[in-house]
Amino acid sequence: MGTPDASGSEHCPFCQIANNQADTEILLSDDELLCFRDVKPGATHHYLVVTRTHIDNCKSLQGDDIPLVERMVEMGRSVLEKNKVSDLDDVRMGFHVPPFSSVPHLHLHVLAPASKMNFKSQLHYGPQSYWFITVDKVLSQLKTRGKIK
Repeated sequence: MGTPDASGSEHCPFCQIANNQADTEILLSDDELLCFRDVKPGATHHYLVVTRTHIDNCKSLQGDDIPLVERMVEMGRSVLEKNKVSDLDDVRMGFHVPPFSSVPHLHLHVLAPASKMNFKSQLHYGPQSYWFITVDKVLSQLKTRGKIK
């Protein structure tokens, strides 16, 4: 599924960030994940949680990746709390489904407040978007099918 280190591709911008080869402010990190601001924010708070190991996208996930997705969500919630987002019920978290992934490296979008996203952001990340899958749907599909459809 993923490469053993964060060198999935020398051209992958998220691998470069994970390897400290880019001038990106890391807001939170651990041995497995890191979080930074989205360069094209779709909400007041728009963060990306990425894996240090190169994983292509959410369709690469399998049933045994459920704990990884849950840890990504935990880091997303932590960065929201750190940035004083008080309404954690007004949050949208999910993944773009290929071929609509702008960067071919697994990344969780964390957006808040979801209720204040503009029309364009709603198209990209909202409930009606056919190219964005929420964390809840990802986890549900991994639990029932063992992969993302």
